[in-house]
Amino acid sequence: MEATVQKHTFGPVYDKDSKILILGSFPSVKSREQNFYYGHPRNRFWEVLSRLYREDIPKEIEKKKDFLYRHHIALWDVCGECEIAGSADSTIRHVVPNEIGSILDSAKIKEIFVNGKKAEALFKTHLFPMIGRKAIVLPSTSPANAAYRLDELIQEWSRIQQVTEQENSN
Repeated sequence: MEATVQKHTFGPVYDKDSKILILGSFPSVKSREQNFYYGHPRNRFWEVLSRLYREDIPKEIEKKKDFLYRHHIALWDVCGECEIAGSADSTIRHVVPNEIGSILDSAKIKEIFVNGKKAEALFKTHLFPMIGRKAIVLPSTSPANAAYRLDELIQEWSRIQQVTEQENSN
């Protein structure tokens, strides 16, 4: 598959009460088709979060947004535009990063997390120099990350729940 220039076609999800920001690399083909985050049926993102917060997996976009707002989670991607072949993160080139300053200025973000090693590398290259804040890398929820079983992902991703629960108890 040949790499083509793709633009991110949907915006971030956040509000003034968001406490954590989760950044992916760039939406997969399925996510771009659905016009929302983590749309591939085998991506474990929504299942991991649902298990952490002991809720049913949201299916519709509005229910996914409600879930994120309820748990004070902001969601976006590092890349606003890039050259990519299909959904393969390894092919991402010529990145134009998203401007995450708007989220950091209007929400009370305590921690930034990145979904996977590629998101971490892109963050370090394109966003860290602009914002000067570090991100915590979590293992990718992508179906391509076969190294982690679901229960291992849930254990690693529990770090986000610790931040939101700590903030809710203050």
